[in-house]
Amino acid sequence: MTLASSSQNSTTAASTKEAGAKILVVDDEASLADLVSAVLRYEGFEVSTVASGEAAITAVRADRPDLMLLDIQLPGIDGFEVQARLNAERLNTPTVFLTARDTGTDKVRGLTLGGDDYVTKPFNIDELIARVRAVLRRSGHQSSRSSMLTFADLTLDEDTREVKRGSRRIDLTPTEFNLLHYLMVNAPRVLTKMQILDHVWRYDFDGETSIVETYVFYLRKKVDQEQPPLIHTVRGVGYCLRIESRS
Repeated sequence: MTLASSSQNSTTAASTKEAGAKILVVDDEASLADLVSAVLRYEGFEVSTVASGEAAITAVRADRPDLMLLDIQLPGIDGFEVQARLNAERLNTPTVFLTARDTGTDKVRGLTLGGDDYVTKPFNIDELIARVRAVLRRSGHQSSRSSMLTFADLTLDEDTREVKRGSRRIDLTPTEFNLLHYLMVNAPRVLTKMQILDHVWRYDFDGETSIVETYVFYLRKKVDQEQPPLIHTVRGVGYCLRIESRS
């Protein structure tokens, strides 16, 4: 997939027992920031987003992320100035620059300022994830998250690929498993059909969102045999996992 361009109480939210690396996404293009953040969460990272250089500096001071994805062209101070100010404060956060400017001068400037990598838009999302992992490895971060996701009485084990609703075991096809995993990682966020198509099917079914509807139907029949139902359709938007409040 090439890119051209989230609250629920703790007893129902999908979660891992131990979080992965904390990543700060800094980009004023909301659609791109949302998409990159969703993919990173799907991969097990803990993600926060800001849309300006000033907000990025504040977030790094407060949260000390393990890695920052930093757009260069930002409102107010740009990404280069953000990096320079963090350097001056000795806040040495591993940084991957994101930019639409593909010039050698910009790359050299970014790396000279202390950036660990430089990715040009549009980029391949799988390559971006690989670069994020490589920078984290070089910086000495070791992720030790649990393989278990939970939402209400629904559990999914990423390692054994076992899925249960309460004590009932649910047998899923590989595609159904991937779809449920994506919904659980992002719960209770509403995911569009195109987002689901991009992240579950990747390169297949070029824009054919009907396949998403079909597999949500299959998944709902297997998961929602008990009450309350967990898989919901948000008309005109997409799908999500949530527990409907009862009046």
